[in-house]
Amino acid sequence: MHQDTGVTLRGPLLNIPARFPFADTLARGLLEETGSDPMQLATYTLLLPTRRAVRTLREAFLRQSNGKALLLPRLLPVADPDEITLLPLLSDTSATDDSTMDIRPPISPLHRQLLLTRLILAAPATGQACTPDRAALLASELAQLLDQVQTEGLGFDALEKLVPEDYAQHWQITLDFLSILTRHWPVILDSMGCLDPAEHRNRLLLARAHTWQTTPPSGPVLAAGITGSIPAVASLLATIATLPQGRVVLPGLDRNLDADSWEAIDESHPQYALKRLLDRLGKNRDAVHNWPCVESIRTAHPDRERLCSELMRPASTTHTWRHIKPLAEEAIKGITRLDCPSPREEALAIALLMRHTLSIPERTCALVTPDRDLARRVAADLTRWGITVDDSAGRPLTVTPPGAFLRLGADMVAQRFAPVPLLALLKHPLCSAGLDAAVFRDSVRRLELTVLRGVRPAPGIAGLRAAALASGAMDESLSTLLDALERCCADFTALMAEQNVPLHILLESHMRMAEALATTPDRPGPLWLWDADAGMAAASFAADLAEHAAVLGQIRPQAYPGLLDALMRGRTVRTRFGSHPRLDILGPMEARLHQADVMIVGSLNEDVWPPRPGADPWMSRPMRTAFGLPLPEQKVGHTAHDLVTVLGSPHVVLTRSLKAEGTPTVPSRWLLRLETVLSAVGLALPEPEHPWLKWAELFDRPEQMIPVRRPAPRPPVESRPRALSATRIETWMRDPYAIYARHILGLRPLDPLDAQPGPADYGTLVHRALEDFIKRFPHILPADPEAELLASGQKVFADTIARPSVQAFWWPRFERLAHWFAIQEQGRRTMIRETFVEISGSLDLGDFVLTAKADRIDLLEDGSLVIVDYKTGAPPSAREVAAGFSPQLPLEALIAHHGGFPGIPAGRTISSLLYWHLKGSANGGEERNACGHGMSPDTLAKQALEGLRGLIDAFSHPGTPYEARPHPGKAPAWSDWLHLARVREWAAAGDTDGDGA
Repeated sequence: MHQDTGVTLRGPLLNIPARFPFADTLARGLLEETGSDPMQLATYTLLLPTRRAVRTLREAFLRQSNGKALLLPRLLPVADPDEITLLPLLSDTSATDDSTMDIRPPISPLHRQLLLTRLILAAPATGQACTPDRAALLASELAQLLDQVQTEGLGFDALEKLVPEDYAQHWQITLDFLSILTRHWPVILDSMGCLDPAEHRNRLLLARAHTWQTTPPSGPVLAAGITGSIPAVASLLATIATLPQGRVVLPGLDRNLDADSWEAIDESHPQYALKRLLDRLGKNRDAVHNWPCVESIRTAHPDRERLCSELMRPASTTHTWRHIKPLAEEAIKGITRLDCPSPREEALAIALLMRHTLSIPERTCALVTPDRDLARRVAADLTRWGITVDDSAGRPLTVTPPGAFLRLGADMVAQRFAPVPLLALLKHPLCSAGLDAAVFRDSVRRLELTVLRGVRPAPGIAGLRAAALASGAMDESLSTLLDALERCCADFTALMAEQNVPLHILLESHMRMAEALATTPDRPGPLWLWDADAGMAAASFAADLAEHAAVLGQIRPQAYPGLLDALMRGRTVRTRFGSHPRLDILGPMEARLHQADVMIVGSLNEDVWPPRPGADPWMSRPMRTAFGLPLPEQKVGHTAHDLVTVLGSPHVVLTRSLKAEGTPTVPSRWLLRLETVLSAVGLALPEPEHPWLKWAELFDRPEQMIPVRRPAPRPPVESRPRALSATRIETWMRDPYAIYARHILGLRPLDPLDAQPGPADYGTLVHRALEDFIKRFPHILPADPEAELLASGQKVFADTIARPSVQAFWWPRFERLAHWFAIQEQGRRTMIRETFVEISGSLDLGDFVLTAKADRIDLLEDGSLVIVDYKTGAPPSAREVAAGFSPQLPLEALIAHHGGFPGIPAGRTISSLLYWHLKGSANGGEERNACGHGMSPDTLAKQALEGLRGLIDAFSHPGTPYEARPHPGKAPAWSDWLHLARVREWAAAGDTDGDGA
């Protein structure tokens, strides 16, 4: 085992142990090295892994110099394939250097994605059933494969070593396509004078290495915090290590691990990249010394490093845990753990901890997590205290307001202004269509309520106009809104109706439409749409796509929204300004070299730490191994190194949720290993300084929980209804609160958007078809009554018959019930003098008016009446009718007996009350008598009148409440008012009496 001797020698290979803050330690060492000469530091060149690391080191110099003015070293990120960040590597190379003459510019990622999309669509093996959006997503994955191959310094000629017969058929097809692609792709790049980004980076780095080998720089060169996992970067580090003033500063080399374990390291180990680098340099760990000044910086206990080393020990040597040397208790001082019930409590506990940090002057805190959902939750919870912290990982352009606005606009036109995509766009904050914002919002609400709710209108803006006119809702405001919408969308709508359109034409028209829709009377649309960071990112994407859209040529316009979304997915928006000075939310990559007083590691669950490896659509694991590409486990090793770096901080909080979306989670493998190691040495993590979980649990809990009671409002008597229909009388008995909501409050349930026809619609259509048939043949039946009834049905069903569900289910049911109904009519017509259908009547009871609309009343030859109620659903039983809970037919009999239906004299005998169950099953229908054994229509009518009188008298008293579902067993099977009455709350609490509201 290699012990840290504390020697601070200078040499080409140095190390800053994981328990030291890398950036501050590096900055202090350089400041001490340059002493009082303010110009010397500027002669240094520092190579760092990422742009974020560059910013972190700048801040560290500021801290270590106590805010004094400094001429900083030249700071360059090397792992980023971006040309802008790598170009300074060549800024002082000789123009005559042959190694730099052939470094062509990199192709832009979007341009490459479009080219690869075109190749995928054109390939017989991959493009046959591939839509442009799917091809674009595959192109993005293929671009990553190209980058991986070039990053590893492999050639695609190695594809020939892969024997297609060794793999499944679909992998053979993929392999054939890759072979064709890789023969043509270099030719395509050569014709454009470009390189792949990874190859461009490789050539820049190798050119720099070549230049420094022949002409060493005059000033010191340091490569700091770089693991060398990229071969070209490792080559540059090897060169730096040989320079007279060159040094390589490694991040957290583990010198506690024994030699056998060091040799057993695999791709998933955090030291794997560093071991490969040392092997490439031909050095062992003994050749690496500590960075000067590490012993002068206050950090966690030295045993923290040994704890991390044991935590990450290779699986093949974990048997040594049985004989592990004791660890000082100080090794875990400052590490705490929070096991939270759910992600909501985890986020709130972290937010509370971060908020508490701000109460301590100058103290800083950072959350490090790959879980972007947790990051968003924490950021949202921090806004409770007016604290804004941006996620450094950024947000996908697709979910930003401008990105969503562009996607919604394309979807709306592609779906021909269907209600859901139309409202999604019209209610977007950026949408005004050139109108005053308040007027626009009011008009949109009216359009929704009068046109868009219910069955979908006909397609297009013309369909919206027709629906508004048909409903009587068209007025000046709606007309103005539809005119503005049509004016903004006309060109793009016309293009969407074409067969094939060039992509750049569609894009230009789409952008003009978006700008027009974002326009307000006082500000043009571009100033709204392309504003702020997200707007500028959207504008950059649109400009980039416009520049290269010709690559893809013509596409079907209906494929445009999906293609736009697929291409937009690769863009991330990061906030340039306004980040919090003391709080950060970081991904593991952004956290490299970052330091804060308190480091929080969030979502320490498996498949998060480390993330689950994604499936590669282009190469299977065996293919990657045979080809020479690293396995996904290498990313596990990178994540493990990030975790060890964070664990080296003095104050660390480890958090996880026990459940996610109701499903138990599995702790991260490294959290389980930590438990095992601590158990082996007889230690346990200390309790948190404060009860964060308890505080999170109590944070949103009210001081007192008052269970909601069953609503039982008592409105003034003069506000209570004095007229109801027979069907509403049944509701009044079963659920008085529904009468209160509808007839006293005047509420009406909104129809769903883009509603599909439901059972009630089917019942309405059947009623209309039967009414049409009887009115066409009121006395004498036609020769083929079934055929004529079907003709009536076809007329009534005409507007809905095109829907697949109507054709598949409703129409066959109607055909079966038509057969049954025709037979019924043929057997009854000889007994009937006249039939009344859909007839409305009323009965004035003095202080109350009863109304009804009877489906059918037959006046028989003997002068008696038969009242029929059509039911497409299940009819009530005779017992329910006799008990008074289904009084519709008895009340209709009461009205008919008193001459309340026009054309039917008073005093007629009611001979039968019938339900016709028109269910459309195998037998078509069924006739049921509403009168039970020993009951007559006259008896039922008298009982119904008594029951109605009792209701009227009871509710004429101001103390009688309109109680919600007073008899749960007799409550309606369906109600529009369950949410308003909060039934689930009080029913779950066992409220059966309710005493008012």
